[in-house]
Amino acid sequence: MQSDWWTTPTESENGNLIMVTGRKDIDAFINNPKFNIRVEVTWKYIPCENGMPNVETSELMEQVHEALLLTFKKDPIAVLTGIYTGDGERNWIFYTLSTNIFGRKINEALNKFELLPITIYCENDPEWNEYHEMKSLTEINTED
Repeated sequence: MQSDWWTTPTESENGNLIMVTGRKDIDAFINNPKFNIRVEVTWKYIPCENGMPNVETSELMEQVHEALLLTFKKDPIAVLTGIYTGDGERNWIFYTLSTNIFGRKINEALNKFELLPITIYCENDPEWNEYHEMKSLTEINTED
């Protein structure tokens, strides 16, 4: 069975481990000109020696991740395209058609959690440059 995601270890500029997870099944979103806003949700954490989060933080991040996936699966106004973890932060990368609706949906997804140490950055990216760069640098193609 083929996975719709790939995960690849890479390094930050200072040599620390970064685990990159990218999504494959997004052509419908890439080809829809309305999905032209990239949203980066960043969670900075105190890293362990290897740059990764401790177990408690990692488990909370996984709960947040599942809440985000569930919310945007029910109302696909945004698509999660990549996740970067390491060097003291996790970044979830989304492409959306509306920052206003995205804001309401992320608040809905995270309302059961206490205040989280996240920041949100948005930028127009109609060519999907961040996604294409991440994919070209990290995707492991296993199809032969």
